[in-house]
Amino acid sequence: MVEILIVIIKIIVLLGFLILIHELGHFTVAKLCKVKVNEFAIGFGPTIWKKHGKETKYALRLIPLGGFVSMEGEDEQSEKEGSFSKASIPKRMAIVFAGAAVNIIFAIIVYFILASIGGTYLSNEVDSVIEGYAAQSYIQAGDKIIEINGNKIDSKSDLDKVMAKNNGEEINVKIERRGNEIDVKMTPTEVKSKVTGIYLDDNAKIITMDKDSSAKRAGIQNNDVILKVNGQEVNGSRDKAIEILDESNSKSNEENKPIEFTLKRGDAEVVIDLVPDVVSDYYLGVNMKFAEDTFVNRCINGFMETKEFILSIFDNLAQLFTGRVGIDQMMGPVGISEVVANTNGFREFFEMMALISLSLGVTNLLPIPALDGGKLLILLIEAIRRKPLKQETEMNIQLVGFAILIGLFLMVTYNDILRIF
Repeated sequence: MVEILIVIIKIIVLLGFLILIHELGHFTVAKLCKVKVNEFAIGFGPTIWKKHGKETKYALRLIPLGGFVSMEGEDEQSEKEGSFSKASIPKRMAIVFAGAAVNIIFAIIVYFILASIGGTYLSNEVDSVIEGYAAQSYIQAGDKIIEINGNKIDSKSDLDKVMAKNNGEEINVKIERRGNEIDVKMTPTEVKSKVTGIYLDDNAKIITMDKDSSAKRAGIQNNDVILKVNGQEVNGSRDKAIEILDESNSKSNEENKPIEFTLKRGDAEVVIDLVPDVVSDYYLGVNMKFAEDTFVNRCINGFMETKEFILSIFDNLAQLFTGRVGIDQMMGPVGISEVVANTNGFREFFEMMALISLSLGVTNLLPIPALDGGKLLILLIEAIRRKPLKQETEMNIQLVGFAILIGLFLMVTYNDILRIF
């Protein structure tokens, strides 16, 4: 009972706080722009608490899945003083943008703090060289890798990015050794691995798959539960499933040898043979030293990790719009609640809070009617046309957008429930 109560508190605190700061962004900028706010509400549905201020009603509603700031003249033309519709376009755009901006800024600050206090980063100085890899013939412990194919290398993160783009071609590496710069040419070592494209939850249920993965081609489906791999019991454990897969791959170098999956699909048991895809990655074969543990280096680490954190969100959105990631892989309030419930410790909780806050902010800026981004698009059109859209036209656009969002919400929630149960 106590555990359930803690989970409920975690979910309410996280989602409630992120909604609160989002709406506070709109509210604060509206007040700064002298726009009258009629109601500031957290949640939807019946009101469970309210208080009337000088000109604004503050309310807490039953369903904590959103909130709103209702401004004079926001949904209809109003000639009253402090009307949103009478404010200049830059002011209206600032008010609309503010909610998402607060979520994004909050996420960046939290993630930067967590990354900064978490330690320093792996530098560009070589700690050791791995036997049998390309670097063994050219690089020594203590060398600094300062450039590859003209790309500056300041950290292992920079090195990994450059190597991720390599397809086995010869590369030019600039090394600093005891104060001298040395240029060497080497061909990275190829390492082949087998991948299925499957992602599991803790109970060995398949929560998602890569779009063009061998698993999807073989007919495996989301929400299948892995019972056995090559006849070995998984016992409802993701770690056990991964262990058996790794063991199977390490015992055989045959690229076309199938893996037998025994799956629970609904009430049925399904057996599918899957031939994993074989992918090649290329490595120099070096282990890097941690940068000196100083305040400056911790801040640098915070900056680098925060940048990667932000870029990953935009990359996920790009994958969604290019079709590399399907809608069935999106997560809604139910899925988010499950993830939040499974967080352990304050650090993991705040990391999840930062991730959800950034996702909320970026998603809200998408140019979809009924989202803040859609409102910004309408205001931009108004600025270009030098006159507002007809109120009826704008309302119809918003209603269509709202209907799309409701449909998407229901679809994502349905997928979340299937993944959980």
